Amino acid sequence: MSAEDGQGEAAPEYLQSFTIVGGDFAAAGSVSIAAKNLLKAVGFPAPVLRRVAIVAFEAEMNVVMYGGGGELAVYLSPTTVRLVISDQGPGIGDLELAMQEGWSTATPQMREMGFGAGMGLPNIKKNSDRLTIDTAPGKGTRLQVEIDLP
Repeated sequence: MSAEDGQGEAAPEYLQSFTIVGGDFAAAGSVSIAAKNLLKAVGFPAPVLRRVAIVAFEAEMNVVMYGGGGELAVYLSPTTVRLVISDQGPGIGDLELAMQEGWSTATPQMREMGFGAGMGLPNIKKNSDRLTIDTAPGKGTRLQVEIDLP
């Protein structure tokens, strides 16, 4: 028996979670690859896998660069993939500004590694059907992303 989301549909079921290590640029990207491969093994179509990979990678990089570590959890329902990404970072001071393409707080060292184009949150939004961001200075950040299945 599964819970319903209030609209008659079964609530997404937890599938798996992955730990993201803050500051570990050598391992950066491994969590998004693992999440994509998990859904690929289940048989998801390529367009959904592409969107999941983009969202997961951008979120993972934000956690690696700013979040001090965190977690990416994958949930499934018959119609939706839900990714929940949470971190223990400082939170986002100005969410409206952070959602603007090209705006970045990347350090010079991050830019030298090729990061900091300011496309993380905009790319997440663009590849999501629904996006919720809970953040506050000193409280960390939690993203809930839903991608509808065809």
